[in-house]
Amino acid sequence: MNRRFAGFVVGAMILGVLIGWLCNRYLAPDQRAQAVTGLSLITEVFLRLIKMIIAPLVLTTLIVGVGHMEDAAAVGRIGAKTLGWFLTASIASLGLGLMMVEWMQPGAGITLHLLGVAPAAAAPTTEAFSLAGFIAHLVPTSIFDAMARNEILQIVIFAVFVGTAISMLEEKAPQVMQLAEQAASIMLKVTDIIMKLAPAAIFASLASTVAAQGLPILVTYAKFVGGFYLSIGLLWGLLFLAAFALVGRRAVPLFSAIREPVLVAFSTASSEAAYPKLLAALPTVGVPRRIASFVLPLGYSFNLDGSMMYCTFATMFILQAHGVKLDPGKQIAMLFLLLITSKGIAGVPRAALIIIMATLSFLGLPEGWIVLVLAVDHLLDMGRSGTNIVGNAVASAVVSKWEGALDEQ
Repeated sequence: MNRRFAGFVVGAMILGVLIGWLCNRYLAPDQRAQAVTGLSLITEVFLRLIKMIIAPLVLTTLIVGVGHMEDAAAVGRIGAKTLGWFLTASIASLGLGLMMVEWMQPGAGITLHLLGVAPAAAAPTTEAFSLAGFIAHLVPTSIFDAMARNEILQIVIFAVFVGTAISMLEEKAPQVMQLAEQAASIMLKVTDIIMKLAPAAIFASLASTVAAQGLPILVTYAKFVGGFYLSIGLLWGLLFLAAFALVGRRAVPLFSAIREPVLVAFSTASSEAAYPKLLAALPTVGVPRRIASFVLPLGYSFNLDGSMMYCTFATMFILQAHGVKLDPGKQIAMLFLLLITSKGIAGVPRAALIIIMATLSFLGLPEGWIVLVLAVDHLLDMGRSGTNIVGNAVASAVVSKWEGALDEQ
């Protein structure tokens, strides 16, 4: 069944590109616009279904995961190890992205008027970016409000408090734990039903993108897109080597088991869409569900390896295209800014664009320069979403190994 699903996904990707190209080439502009609208509706419905279950799934699985830990000390110990890995992976992603974009210089010599594609939506603002605002935003004023708005980080904070309190109780609140476990099982089954629609959503997403933009614009951006995906490939290799060094031969079945979640994230350009599949896949390679349920929600807020690399790569591409050079001091400051602002952005629409705009503003440059990457942002979002899944899978396996909980059988 798993291979059949992967086959359907790959087939949907190929068919989506083909249909999109045909629509772009042979339909009149008004007909093409109608086709894009109709295809986009399919993707929108699928992503809404996914977002519908993310909040209750994260809440219940995290409460169960933390509640089953021996005590509050275990929660703190695993949390410290998890955040330590996230920080290391973040610095590696940012640094690798900077080195690759400086080496390849994808923006150098670009003719800007050829890239003057009108943005598909109103440019996002950077008004909400401040350290004080971010810290205050961590704590929900109401768990119901946080769930209604799919504020994953706030749900994580609440669930960790509840799970920790349960772990500290002498009797472990068995009725509450049973309710949470049953609710998690129900949500996983709902997820399984929804994910059967993934190939249709993947087809519609790719078809609408290619129909709207066509293939010539991708040729114009070929150096940028190719350079980014080469960098993503190197990051995957680095993550695999890190996993092999820390968990041994289990790294091979780990990467094999996450093929479906990665394909889903890549094709839909949404890490959220792959969360349920990833949560189900990790226990099959020996990662305990209690640890996966703890690490993954945190990873979706703090361990966005692909998104961080993209922010570095895209920002430097924009600067190169406009002939702006940064001295080493400003490059380090830029990396530090990206390290901070990239945390807790999971689920925010076009969050990477917001972060890039904030970085341009920090450097005293026009925020409107973001238009340079808007045309292919969706295509690149596919790569960074898939990479986020790989990074979080490796993090879960590594933390399990450090805890001595990775099943070697």
